[in-house]
Amino acid sequence: MNNRQQQKSDTRNYIIETAIARFSKDGLTKTRTSDIAKDANVSHGTIFTHFPTREDLLNTVIEEFGMKIARRMNELINNDCSIKELLTAHLKGIGEYEEFYIKLISESSLLHKSAKNTIVMIQSTISFQLLQIAEKEMELNTIKKMPVNLMFNTWIGLVNYYLINKDLFAPTDSVIARYSEQLIEHFINIISI
Repeated sequence: MNNRQQQKSDTRNYIIETAIARFSKDGLTKTRTSDIAKDANVSHGTIFTHFPTREDLLNTVIEEFGMKIARRMNELINNDCSIKELLTAHLKGIGEYEEFYIKLISESSLLHKSAKNTIVMIQSTISFQLLQIAEKEMELNTIKKMPVNLMFNTWIGLVNYYLINKDLFAPTDSVIARYSEQLIEHFINIISI
């Protein structure tokens, strides 16, 4: 990669990181591309050089967030990990981008179809990892036999409920930092034999 290509790639990545921070602060539907350009200290046109539309930028940001969560989970777990270890890794991954994730789940119904599809892909990746571990633990009779989709939806519902209601549970702190152990223990108690 030559210097010009590297500079272009670096600028694109910086815009994505800046957009994540701005979306975390102001929300996905309210943040303007001009706000992101100002925060990134680039011209407004530079945003559109890298992302032809605002939707392209938002999709890319959501995809990057999903890849970061998936990479973080893969770093934290191994093939023989337990459900508890997977859930811990999931919450650690979310915790690193908690404010962005809160905006993502609370505003998802307002997003365009391609952004919603990206969110589904992120959740599917986590669900697949849970499926592999849960099926193994069900065979070993360490957890109850149940449809894995309901197990996953129960987990996501519990986590998302606390995050969406951050103002009730942790108005000045991180929900994940404050409640992760309690959420994991409660969920493990639900599914354990």
